[in-house]
Amino acid sequence: MASILHTLDPFALEISPGMGVRWYGLAYLTGFIVAWMVLRWMARTGRSMMTVRNADDFVTAMVLGVLVGGRVGHVVLYEPSLLWTFGSSFPFWGLLEIHKGGMSSHGGMAGVAVAVIWFARTRGLPVLHVMDCSAFICCPGLMFGRLANWVNGELWGRALPESMQASAPWWSVKYPTQVYEPSFDLSLAEPARAALAASGGGGGAGGTEALSAQWPQYVVQACYSGNRAVIDALEPALTAYYPSNFFQAITDGPILMGVLALVWLKPRKPGVVAGWFLITYGVLREVTEQFREPDSGVSYVGPMTLPMFISVVMVVVGGGMVVVCARRRVAPSPLG
Repeated sequence: MASILHTLDPFALEISPGMGVRWYGLAYLTGFIVAWMVLRWMARTGRSMMTVRNADDFVTAMVLGVLVGGRVGHVVLYEPSLLWTFGSSFPFWGLLEIHKGGMSSHGGMAGVAVAVIWFARTRGLPVLHVMDCSAFICCPGLMFGRLANWVNGELWGRALPESMQASAPWWSVKYPTQVYEPSFDLSLAEPARAALAASGGGGGAGGTEALSAQWPQYVVQACYSGNRAVIDALEPALTAYYPSNFFQAITDGPILMGVLALVWLKPRKPGVVAGWFLITYGVLREVTEQFREPDSGVSYVGPMTLPMFISVVMVVVGGGMVVVCARRRVAPSPLG
């Protein structure tokens, strides 16, 4: 069985070229709605110290924390040049070009932590309890975010071992946009170019385009338009990659939330659940990063990429939180 070929359109509704409603934005919106519904349920059933009104206000604060923290974190960690990149079209500043994607999960968590502290202090709620609640309800959003990365065709996994390339498993992923990579040998795509020329315009590109200097771009467009002849000609030349987006969607969503639910089956002192979130997320992120290609321009701390290093720090901090918070002389949180 052939690998999965990525041919998804990032737009759910494209109003004009490059502008419209993206699946990426809808994924974040879905994550916030699910978090809001879960938090309201916790408030109604006495599983949180928050009122239903508190829950509504907190999700608003969390949205701002995720968006601001996630975007700033991505730019600082991966694309600092966007801080001084300005253009002539809206939104004019590279930092604000959130519609093009580029969100850091670590940055989003930092933004939520700031939102938690501000919200708890202004509402007279225990900071650690609000942090526990935010850790529990953010898991669906993390999952949807990873699925949005898949739709965008970004954050590729590592290439499968050479021994697996000739007969790549069905769960592996291939990307037509690999032809844009500097390391890709364009001569391998000549059969796809010939198929494009023979298509006579099928899939939105044809003979004239195949003879132009931009022919790799038209080959990719033909694949995403569903030109079967071009797809069949190009696919054997593409590298098969690990589906790291799906790995991290599963670990960040159902597995992480399942662990936290098990921890909170018994009422825990405030901060313990948040500590277990840091431990579990950090460990799972460290494991799944072994199957993910490091982002372009990412920094290294010794042999580890910066995200891997941050994950290790999260595990250490989470362990410390669990130990310290469990020993505090306070009543357990009401969730059980």
